[in-house]
Amino acid sequence: MAARLQKILSQWGIASRRRAEQLILAGRVRVNGEVAKLGQTAEPTTDRIEVDGKLIALQSRPEHVYLLLNKPVGIVSTCYDPQGRPTVLDLLPPQLREDEGIHPVGRLDIDSSGALLLTNDGELTFRLTHPRHSISKTYAVWVKGRPSATTLADWRNGIDLDGRYTLPAQVDVVKQQTDRTLLTIVLTEGRNRQIRRVADRLRHPVLHLHRTSIGNISIDGDVPQQIGSYRHLQLAELHSLQFTGDRTDADLLITGESAS
Repeated sequence: MAARLQKILSQWGIASRRRAEQLILAGRVRVNGEVAKLGQTAEPTTDRIEVDGKLIALQSRPEHVYLLLNKPVGIVSTCYDPQGRPTVLDLLPPQLREDEGIHPVGRLDIDSSGALLLTNDGELTFRLTHPRHSISKTYAVWVKGRPSATTLADWRNGIDLDGRYTLPAQVDVVKQQTDRTLLTIVLTEGRNRQIRRVADRLRHPVLHLHRTSIGNISIDGDVPQQIGSYRHLQLAELHSLQFTGDRTDADLLITGESAS
């Protein structure tokens, strides 16, 4: 059955749908020898589809893989870094790293650690990074100083960033020391470096940020994941990702950004 090229490439694990659109716009995709156009459809069983000169064969479609990585600090959440920094794919074995189309779902800042989903299911990536998607993410955050009750209330209610208020957040104090405080923060949005920017605005800059869970998928289960390790998602975890709710139009957010 004919489908849009970006959908075919995402289903075949070549790239996320957004990345596939970028490949098409860059002229790196051909259909039957002709440079493809964005929005073009193709029939994968009969049309000759190439990416960077490599033929995408029907039988080469990889099995879908769903991983949870405990990302270390200092690792970038991309498949390739032009600056030569280590990427999340460098933490995977060769059989998963090469020719499987595995990519991160969203991002964690290079200075942040914790839970990050990896998959070659472009349709799931598209869903999870769509502006309407509202899956919660939980963070353990050390901030400088001891935020007051008023400051915490402001954080929970929303802070103006670039002329738009952040959505209400769950912010709880776990422990306080003389010069720093450990918070648990639960967000349902992912604006760029949101937690760090809000913390700076409230004059309690982040000292360390670690994402502990995405929805009900956690790196702190019965057997906590070690930093740098990955595991395959369980069926119930995958099911929970596929059936999460959507936001209303009033809550549209920037796609694919990171709160870290």
